[in-house]
Order: sequence, then C-alpha cells, then structure tokens
Amino acid sequence: MQSILNYTEVFNNYLNESPYLKTEPQSLHEPIEYLLNLGGKRIRPALVLFSADLFDLPLEKALDAAMAVEVFHNFSLMHDDIMDEAPLRRQHETVHMKWDVNTAILSGDAMLIWAYQCFESYDEKAFYKLMKLFSKTAKEVCVGQQYDMDFESRELVSIDEYIEMIRLKTAVLVACAFQMGGIIAEASIEDQTKLYEFGQNLGIAFQIQDDLLDAFGDPRSFGKQIGGDIIENKKTFLYLKALELASEIDRKQLLHLFSINPKDASSKVETVKQIYNQYNIKTEAAKSIESYTRSALAALDGLNIKVNKKAQLKSFAEELMQRKV
Repeated sequence: MQSILNYTEVFNNYLNESPYLKTEPQSLHEPIEYLLNLGGKRIRPALVLFSADLFDLPLEKALDAAMAVEVFHNFSLMHDDIMDEAPLRRQHETVHMKWDVNTAILSGDAMLIWAYQCFESYDEKAFYKLMKLFSKTAKEVCVGQQYDMDFESRELVSIDEYIEMIRLKTAVLVACAFQMGGIIAEASIEDQTKLYEFGQNLGIAFQIQDDLLDAFGDPRSFGKQIGGDIIENKKTFLYLKALELASEIDRKQLLHLFSINPKDASSKVETVKQIYNQYNIKTEAAKSIESYTRSALAALDGLNIKVNKKAQLKSFAEELMQRKV
C-alpha cells in the first residue's frame, strides 16, 4: 500500500503519456491538455488506484478507470466555469477566456466522450458495471449542479438541502472512484457498497471542510482567495448554519450582506466572519466534518481487506479532514 502522493504520481505519468491529447485537431485537444495540466490535486483518480490496491490489484489495471474519473471531473469544471463566467481556474485563465466559449463547450464535450471511451479496455462484465455506476454518477453530478444554480436565486436554503446538493455535486464522484477500484478488483458487492458509503460520507465532509477553509484557511497554503465564497454570496454550510443560529438582527444583516456585491469586499468579508465567530460557526462546521468522517469510518466495519490496509484507509480519511489546502 502506497501513499496518496504515490498514486498521484503513477496517474500523472499515465496521463502525460496519453496519446489522446496528441491527436488532431490540436484546436480541439489543446484546451483539454491545458486544463488537465493546471495542477489539480488528482485526488479522485488516486482514489481509484488506492481502492484497487486495497484488494492487491496491479495498479495498471485500474488506470483507465482513474483516467475516466479525472477527465469527467475536469469536463465538469470546464462547463462550470462557462456557467459561472469565471475568469480564473487555479490562478490561470479559464478555457473559455483563453480561447472562447464555443471552444470550451466543444472541448468539454470531447472530454465527456473520452471519459466513456476509457472503459473500453475492460472486459464485458467489468465494462457493464463500470458504465452503469459512472452514468448514474454523471447524472447525479448534473442534478447537484442544477441545485447549486437554483440555490443562487433562493433566499432560503435549508442545511439538509445543502447537504444533498454537495452529496450530488461532489461526494458521489468520490464514492464512485472508491467503488470503481472494487469493481475492477472483483470485490464482493458488500465490499463495493462499503467503499461507496465510505467515499460518499468522506466527500461530504471534504466539501464542508472546503467551506471552512475558504473562510478561515491560511491564504499561503489554501491556494485560493480567502473569503471567496462570501464575496460571491455562496450559500455554504457556514452561512446556512449562521442563519440558523443568529439573532433576528444578525440574521437580517447576513441576508443583506449576501445580497450585495461591493467593489471593495474586504469589509463585507470581515463583518461576515465576525458574525461567524460570534456564533461559533467554525466549531459547528468542525462538528459536522467529524460526524461525516465518523460515518465514513463506520462504513469500513466488516470490509474484507487486510488489517494494515484498512488502517491506512482510516489514516487517509483522518489526514484528509485535517488538511490545510
């Protein structure tokens, strides 16, 4: 069993050798290569390899499924950036800004097709199972994205609704990555289900952690603008929990602050964070992260893998939830 960084390195080497990005026309494939090389963490493909390794499967047998997950994830980012009219992705120009919207749409479509083509290397039995899981997951990600868009125009969103949105938009792809490794390794349905539940709960915890870091992370290590969600009026776990706990006066102030877009947002960010601190929102978020992490670890009970590998899986979950980036 290797570290996540080792799996990431294995995947990056495979991606760099991919002949897909070298085919013509380059006007279609260059934007894809550009986006894939912007320096993402590669967590999802690493999880496919990690999961396969739990069952002692040679990593090369899981690389194409890992590629499918990473390509699909980046396809969704490319189209998300168009919908959000985002100028930057990982501190670089987004594809639709560097080229144009039509190029970004078409290259994104090509990425989705490529993701499905990745499964063609598997035998008929594995192909069917992987495709069924992947198609279900892809549809759920689209539903989650639609909920996220719907929430932008709604004044009130419940925490339960928010959790369901991040489950669909973010967590199911993490769960899919874990189960795919089990499918390729021909693990039992029970073990595959446990891996999926583990990944789904971990994915929810991961997103709430991301919400927390966005407001209170160290800008030197987080890699993104601190307070970005506040500036963009995003209804995160922190914001919704604050609305739930705040006095009527503070609640009205929050609602107002998340309805405006001042040119200089520093004062807005500071005021919102003061309200968060007043109601111990960091602690509330940490409790929720811990709860979903515990649920993830509970899903591993009875998982039919070696004790040392289960220990490393638990260690991975705990380290992921203590991240600073």
